[in-house]
Amino acid sequence: MSRVFPKLSKAITFAAKSGGADPELNAPLRMAIQNAKNANMPKDNIEAAIRRATDQDQSGLDNIRYEGYGPHGIAIIVETTTDNPNRTVANLRTIFGRAGGSLGVSNSVAFQFSHLGVFRIPAAGQDLDELQLQLIDYGLEELMEEETEDGGAELVILTPFEAFGQMQKGLEGLGIEILKAEIQWFPNVTTELTEAQQADIDKLVDKLQDDDDVQDVYTSLAP
Repeated sequence: MSRVFPKLSKAITFAAKSGGADPELNAPLRMAIQNAKNANMPKDNIEAAIRRATDQDQSGLDNIRYEGYGPHGIAIIVETTTDNPNRTVANLRTIFGRAGGSLGVSNSVAFQFSHLGVFRIPAAGQDLDELQLQLIDYGLEELMEEETEDGGAELVILTPFEAFGQMQKGLEGLGIEILKAEIQWFPNVTTELTEAQQADIDKLVDKLQDDDDVQDVYTSLAP
């Protein structure tokens, strides 16, 4: 939680700063709060993150995407929320360099990925065929069932980035509980590495995720 809560808090603050502090009128904030609740973030922490959106110190908070290559030619996208881009880019350049990679310019690797909205909902009581028909009008691209860590199941909905808000409204209108909602980058082509090479990438990703400004890291490494 020492790594997860600060990142969720930043996401809430940014959403509130961008679209207002009322979750009923701010869909991104509503989703950020729901994601925080699903991670068991205390209510006081959530409310504090919303209040910080009006603080002068948070006025420069922005979401910035960085791109580069790790060792062995693996493409990497790093999503950040930062109030000091100069600090963030310097930290990331150091992390990439020490790992044998390099930080690139904007759009240097993004073309190798698809930008998709990902919604996770309970699988219990859902008819996949019927649900698929209902969600097509909201931008459904793919619907699949995945096993959860506790042996249960949940449904994963993929939608184009541009249809994220539309899908969110559609699910809410249908009365379907959203367990988690995110925007993610999916590699169009993945690269397989040896176990030792994969360890190099894992180490780099861990270092990136340890940075306080980093929200998410995506790679073209084969699963």
